[in-house]
Amino acid sequence: MEIDRKQGVASETAVVVGVHLPEHPTLAEEPLDELAGLVESAGAEVVGRLYQRRETPDMTTYIGKGKLGELKQLVEASEADIVVFDNDLSPAQIRNLEEGVGVKVLDRTELILDIFSTRAQTHEARLAVELAQLEYSLPRLKRMWTHLSRLKMGVGMRGPGEKQLETDRRLVEKRISDLKRELDKVLHRKEREVAARSDRMTVSLVGYTNAGKSTLLNRLTASDVYAKDQLFATLDTRTRRWQLPDWGPVLISDTVGFIRDLPHRLIASFKATLEEARQADLLLHVADASSTAAIDQIRAVYDVLAEIGIEQKDTLLILNKADTADDAQLTVLERRYPGSVRVSARTGAGLDRLCLAVSDALSAGFIEADVETSIGNGRLLAYLAKHGEILSRTFTEDRVVVHCRAPQKYLGRIAPEEAEVRPRVRDHGHHPAPAPSPAPLSEGPIDRDPSLEDVA
Repeated sequence: MEIDRKQGVASETAVVVGVHLPEHPTLAEEPLDELAGLVESAGAEVVGRLYQRRETPDMTTYIGKGKLGELKQLVEASEADIVVFDNDLSPAQIRNLEEGVGVKVLDRTELILDIFSTRAQTHEARLAVELAQLEYSLPRLKRMWTHLSRLKMGVGMRGPGEKQLETDRRLVEKRISDLKRELDKVLHRKEREVAARSDRMTVSLVGYTNAGKSTLLNRLTASDVYAKDQLFATLDTRTRRWQLPDWGPVLISDTVGFIRDLPHRLIASFKATLEEARQADLLLHVADASSTAAIDQIRAVYDVLAEIGIEQKDTLLILNKADTADDAQLTVLERRYPGSVRVSARTGAGLDRLCLAVSDALSAGFIEADVETSIGNGRLLAYLAKHGEILSRTFTEDRVVVHCRAPQKYLGRIAPEEAEVRPRVRDHGHHPAPAPSPAPLSEGPIDRDPSLEDVA
């Protein structure tokens, strides 16, 4: 059962409301700018704004009686069709607000879910969005449905009867259960696809929504992934081959953008989509350096990374949109985040420095080691040659010791009974990173590689 409340949204006008609480930080000089952008992304027009600071929300209407009267006047004066809150509201609060202002009321989570539902393109993304919407709607069915009269009595229906609300709730619960099972299958398939690429170095783009991740992907790989100056332009993972200078081919993936207070149920639903980021060797955290809320947006992304359990993964911060950013702000960001790289995905400025930084970051995972195995173990010798750099070989009667330099993750996959791996103490000299063998990628364009096809 799909609950769709967005019919006619393109012609709707909205009043946006924000309540600033001590634990609810604002991300801009104009605290309702982000919410207004979300409303416009959903296809509605913002015709009014209302903002309030409170220590605690009102349990009945969130904003209190005085502000409720002010909101009602604003809605009537602007002839708004909907009211959108930049906060999460309880079902009772939404019901009371709708009775107070006389129009439909949405909270932040419902608005984000609505946007996701219109942007989802693949089967996987549609399943994830529908699951999140239904889980959000389940405790709100009483507000959304008014046909609560008992079913007509008759043959087979004699007895106490049943409210239509209870029937709807059972239908929703069954659909949620079915969606979870289907998404589990998608997740297992995605895990197998990502595991099939484990012999290649992988990089994943993460960041706040509209930070320019898709534009950067297109610039680095000469691809044509959909990129637009709008919130949540990308919901589906796209993987492309990136010929990293002085390194070789690596796989780079674009992911769904994050946002402050991203609904928890949405993160859980998009677990399969975020699998690329979970398994990547390096995360490229793309931030909009031109935003006045850049620091808070960066913090919000790290919060989401922590929620999906990958906050400890190697990450390189990219300060994008440097061509439109204020120089003073760029300086502040670079001082706050040492090692960050300023670029402009739109103009291509700074991409040479980015490539060098990515090469260095990937090289940091390389170690020198002596691998001792039998002379006849040709499979292992080929494995070491493919994934690393053979520096020397020392032969004895029936053994060979291979001095090599390779990614630690590949050396860690060698079984103890197959060979003995003895890491060497690393020196501090510079070693150019060996280029991984392009053989697995040489069969054709990356879009034709079955292991890189997007989930459909």
